[in-house]
Amino acid sequence: MSDRPVLEPDSAPVVSEAVGPPHEPGTVLRARYRLTHVVGRGGMGNVYRAEDLRLPGRLCAIKEVTPEPHLSPELRRQANQQFLQEASILAQLDHPNLPKVSDFFSDDNRDYLVMDFVPGSDLRELLQASHESGEKLTESTVLDWATQIIDALSYLHRQSPPVVHRDIKPGNIKLTPDGRIKLVDFGLVKLLAPDDARTITVVQGRGTALYTPLEQYGGDSGHTDARTDIYALGATFYHLLTDFPPADAKSRFLNPRALRPVRQINGDVSPHVAEAIHWAMEMHPDDRPQSIEQFAAALFGRQARQRPAQPATLSDALRENRGTALLALGLFLLAVLLTLL
Repeated sequence: MSDRPVLEPDSAPVVSEAVGPPHEPGTVLRARYRLTHVVGRGGMGNVYRAEDLRLPGRLCAIKEVTPEPHLSPELRRQANQQFLQEASILAQLDHPNLPKVSDFFSDDNRDYLVMDFVPGSDLRELLQASHESGEKLTESTVLDWATQIIDALSYLHRQSPPVVHRDIKPGNIKLTPDGRIKLVDFGLVKLLAPDDARTITVVQGRGTALYTPLEQYGGDSGHTDARTDIYALGATFYHLLTDFPPADAKSRFLNPRALRPVRQINGDVSPHVAEAIHWAMEMHPDDRPQSIEQFAAALFGRQARQRPAQPATLSDALRENRGTALLALGLFLLAVLLTLL
């Protein structure tokens, strides 16, 4: 067993100056949600486990979003209005592989998104456990998870406007005790504006470098769409099947060979699965599958990767046009002969 770290190097929470101290356990928000403890911290706020006092026994995950401290009052008002408007769209989502957003509100210059609390382990933890046991996750196990993840993403991308997650990674995918996959953390969800290709941030943030395509490095000014999720999903499957962190997009831009082939690391992966993963992780969005359904068809062997037509070589051209080539050669020799005579 290798002693290299299996976890992404930047997986530790990064807390910016914009994030204030977390609420104390026992704090009640909106006279309804009693916070029990912090379950995560990020650059824009905290995530709490909470009890719903109106529905005894129900647990919630509450994501807190703190605005940047340097924003003017007008910009803060606009950010709050944007949050409330777009959180209402998230609350309308209903899919078995997504946590249900049940409430959203603002209090003391902070915005809150209330979701179902999802029990179980995330795939990052399961990957670490398999690594420590000296084993790799099997292809059949990962493809079983992939079926559920792809179904959730297909649902998100079909919304009007389409919803793009932008932070797909093993740590944001949970496996519940009853075997159901949940794609969690709406912290980076983006709504695709229907009138053009721009995306609108629901909750500000950044993806995780190992799973982030190059176009997302532009932050909120960069163009992201469904193909951004496809890259991150391909990178996630790469990590799960190889037990090896994928090279980040910046490293690959500087060195195209930085990403080792999947089957070079794990020969048990089927050729069509490895090919689909590498297709999803192409650097330019136009070179990736153009929809999550197209990626699924390649991943499950229902459709081969579509490659652009290669220019014919001289030998290929001669073989395909043998008769024409012989006729041209004969005419050339005849012309030479007539010239000599």
